[in-house]
Amino acid sequence: MSSAVIQETSPARALLPKLGSLLAVAPLSVWTAWHLWENLSAWQGATVWESRVTEPGNPVASALTSLIVFGPLFVHILWGLRRLKMTRANAYPFFGNLKYVLQRLSALGLLAFIAAHVYLARIAPALRNPNGHEDFGDLAAHMRHHPPTLIVYILGVLGTAYHLANGVYTASFVHGLAASPKASRRMQVISVVVLAALLGFGWGAAAGLSTAGACVP
Repeated sequence: MSSAVIQETSPARALLPKLGSLLAVAPLSVWTAWHLWENLSAWQGATVWESRVTEPGNPVASALTSLIVFGPLFVHILWGLRRLKMTRANAYPFFGNLKYVLQRLSALGLLAFIAAHVYLARIAPALRNPNGHEDFGDLAAHMRHHPPTLIVYILGVLGTAYHLANGVYTASFVHGLAASPKASRRMQVISVVVLAALLGFGWGAAAGLSTAGACVP
């Protein structure tokens, strides 16, 4: 009976890592890259930025987007917390263990960053006004005149970019895309490209907001 139970539960347990990594890569990684890219519109001014980033669109589309993003995000957080408890650094070379530790540290930092970002960008404006959204002038002024805001955003983007890029690399093993040394090296290059692109988007947006904040007292 015990062997039958093991045979029955093993496929489900084997599926969890694939499901967790799949939800992280799509839709979370795709949406994150798009969100950072959209924030680059800060260089085009308040009207363009707010129309692309904060202003609500079609209610059905907005609700669907929230479900697609926050549903997988919640599942991924639970899956990630479970992995934090179950896994430890091992006998891999120093660089491999360093990436492992940074991945876990970035995950913990992202929990705090995402919570603060969601509160300031969505919850707090809604509490002030049911139709309210994050104000470009306020955010730009904080980026320019309140150094802790800029520092937190820069570190938040760094943690997001690293966690996502390294996650793409590790997910490639889970899904059999890095089964050979050549494939592994290829996925390593792809992860570096992803890291550079996300840092460019996010830090470019921060620079745009800070530049715009110079015009806000």
